[in-house]
Amino acid sequence: MRRRQRGRNVNGILVIDKPQGVTSNGILQQVKRLFGAAKAGHTGALDPLATGVLPLCFGEATKFSQLMLDSDKAYVTTARLGVRTETGDSDGAVVSERPVPALTEAAVESVLDRFRGDIQQVPSMYSALKHKGRPLYEYAREGVEVERPARPVTIHELKLLALRGNELDLAVACTKGTYIRSLVEDIGEALGCGAHVTALRRTLASGYTLADAHRVEDLEAMRARGESLDGLLLAPDTALSMFPELRLRDGALLSILNGQQVRIPGQPVEGFARLYGEHDFVGLVEAFPEGERTRVVPRRLVKGGSGRESRRP
Repeated sequence: MRRRQRGRNVNGILVIDKPQGVTSNGILQQVKRLFGAAKAGHTGALDPLATGVLPLCFGEATKFSQLMLDSDKAYVTTARLGVRTETGDSDGAVVSERPVPALTEAAVESVLDRFRGDIQQVPSMYSALKHKGRPLYEYAREGVEVERPARPVTIHELKLLALRGNELDLAVACTKGTYIRSLVEDIGEALGCGAHVTALRRTLASGYTLADAHRVEDLEAMRARGESLDGLLLAPDTALSMFPELRLRDGALLSILNGQQVRIPGQPVEGFARLYGEHDFVGLVEAFPEGERTRVVPRRLVKGGSGRESRRP
């Protein structure tokens, strides 16, 4: 007997400005209830301390959540110098304190330059990375230290915004998998005094910025007034703007919708692409140039072969 679906079909992406002090999953469940949605997920958790851009996927948009998770991110953070904590942020217990040397902006810039570009980073023990099926933070809470190999990440931008006594304000643009807490800790060690994060705000994720984001309290106020929230949803293809567009019609489109690959006259497209029919979004495909023709393979198709029209605020 087929299990009855709880909630209604909602498709699209909603960007939330996550508040401090709550988990990403807590926000997800709260917003999912507000929409009465059957299926929803987020695209990478923010620590309870952190605020800012948190894209939530509903329905068909969840098919693209992994690609969104793999996208570049940007943050603004405040580092408290001279104090190290268990967790690398102000939520953790203090483990050491050292005097902060007299610092100039030039001296700080010299240290920051070591962390720009391609670097190796050891993930925090308080991260959600898994070891033998369990997240590292569970081991950390039990007092167990797990060896973590350094991983390559890229720091596209590391900008000093302000230097105030024992605090630094930094803007960071980076690849997936970068831990800002670990970055701040490493910068603190390079400055000779240690450091931890006291504030963290994500300003970019999956191509979305704070300008796209909504506050949960505003959603609750809309519901209280009896207003629909569906008009706030962004189309699933807005999360794939980093990929080129490809349009197919007639038999080629029908074959793709049936899950079959097709060969079409050569197109200036290689790799992942957003596929459209005559008007609507169909899904994600992968293109392989083969001489005068291009082989197109379906990867993630939206149900019914058509998504919502692409729209950004």
